Amino acid sequence: MHNKTRSEQNAQEQQSIERNAIMITNDINHILVHGAQISFSKLRRAGSHDARIFYFAEIGVYLEVSLSSGSGITDDSRRRLAKIHQKALNTLMDANRAERKKA
Repeated sequence: MHNKTRSEQNAQEQQSIERNAIMITNDINHILVHGAQISFSKLRRAGSHDARIFYFAEIGVYLEVSLSSGSGITDDSRRRLAKIHQKALNTLMDANRAERKKA
């Protein structure tokens, strides 16, 4: 067996970190967009005003996180999150109007 020197171990660890940084960037974009999509689906199915507000707030958090500079979030992900947020806002407003008409 070959024992690696400390510098070889450090170099290997650095390469591993660099390789995973790309994967982490893609993962964070995937997590934000798909998390917002899941929250939007739940918002559409929500049966109460409080539940809809909760899921709308979740989508807002995903959008807010995407605006962090230097976080590796792509412009495409930001645009997709903004579209989901706009759809969620329209859905929330439509549900509020429908509830007021019932009352």
